Amino acid sequence: MERSLVLIALVLYCSSATLVTCSTAAGFRMELTHVDAKRGYTAAERVRRAMATSRQRLSSFADVTAPVHWNTSQYIAEYLIGTPPQRAEALIDTGSDLIWTQCSTCLQGRGSSCVKQGLPLYNASKSGTFRPVSCNDTLCLANQEHSCAKDGSCAFGAFYGAGDAAGSIGTEVFTFQNGSGTLTFGCVNDLSITEGSLDGSSGLIGLGRGPLSLVSQTRATKFSYCHTPYLRSNATTGASSHLFVGAAASLSGSSPVMSMSFVEGPKEYPFYYVPLIGITVGNTRLSIPPTVFALNKSSDDGGVIVDSGSPTTALVDGAYQPLREELKRQLNGSLVPPPAGSGMDLCVALAQEKTVPSMVFHFSGGADMVLPPENYWAPVDDSTSCMVMDNSSGFSIIGNFQLQNKHMLYNLAKNQLSFQTADCSSL
Repeated sequence: MERSLVLIALVLYCSSATLVTCSTAAGFRMELTHVDAKRGYTAAERVRRAMATSRQRLSSFADVTAPVHWNTSQYIAEYLIGTPPQRAEALIDTGSDLIWTQCSTCLQGRGSSCVKQGLPLYNASKSGTFRPVSCNDTLCLANQEHSCAKDGSCAFGAFYGAGDAAGSIGTEVFTFQNGSGTLTFGCVNDLSITEGSLDGSSGLIGLGRGPLSLVSQTRATKFSYCHTPYLRSNATTGASSHLFVGAAASLSGSSPVMSMSFVEGPKEYPFYYVPLIGITVGNTRLSIPPTVFALNKSSDDGGVIVDSGSPTTALVDGAYQPLREELKRQLNGSLVPPPAGSGMDLCVALAQEKTVPSMVFHFSGGADMVLPPENYWAPVDDSTSCMVMDNSSGFSIIGNFQLQNKHMLYNLAKNQLSFQTADCSSL
């Protein structure tokens, strides 16, 4: 199974000078910005880019709070790295664990396959706090793909649905909004990924279960995020999404809280598997055997993951086809052909969006996630609105578009995922 790739920019707050020793009683918060926020893409272009990014993925601290902004198809976070500090941006990914950024040793356009980013490349030689990690160090051995470079330092490789990254492992001071500390990270000097996967960002911050993720390195036992709507027409002006790590991660407000236990997955994967057991469209519960969503522990195939690195949801064919047929039945005469070259499946005229029914994801233990039409249907041009979900093979992914205005809380101590409907712009 391919590992996932996600991009998010972040700003963290920590009361201690060193994130790794901050008390987790405090926690931290980050504001996330979507990748499209810095560009003039229309709503339709954003939707198409989100679908394309999801397909590429399939084919291939203590108290911190940070803002997150939305760019083209992903959410992005900003931070500082090194001494003196250098600016960087990263995507945040619950489907991987390594923190990495492209480095100045990655000579863009000079034989290297690194990609263009919006900020200058991080230059370790200009930082007084960068330290290479030895290939015999436990920090090196913690990375799944590692080897010894000629100088004895740690070389690594990371593999994602969108491509591969390679470079060296080091430690460096990361500075967030009101705190800083030393983290282990990958200094990438060779990056071969699908064009546009980074959306101009500098790298990646993993939130997965592995030992090198931001969550693991800060010894946090929980984190949460809440994404404001993708489309400006559904969003509060100037609103930011947020990522919370540590004690700052909690659910509040009057909306009901739904909870479920994570499904135990293969130890070698950093994914968060969830117990999806059914889907309702409108008032109709689909005839989908629960085994369609089950993880096959003998082959490590199947299952359902929640992935902050995937813009949209993709369901295995055994679930997608019944969903597609029921929507066709309910929408009937409202359906229109998808725009040429859009790659979309089911569409209605923009004026008929109100005919689209709500959807419910049913999880074991009684947790039901209600998706209003705007969480799985969106305009793709001036006259057409289409379903923003896709089919997949092997396993299913619940992506960000379906989780707009859902506050997602990962409680690792309890091995539990909780969520509630929320106005993410007000957090």
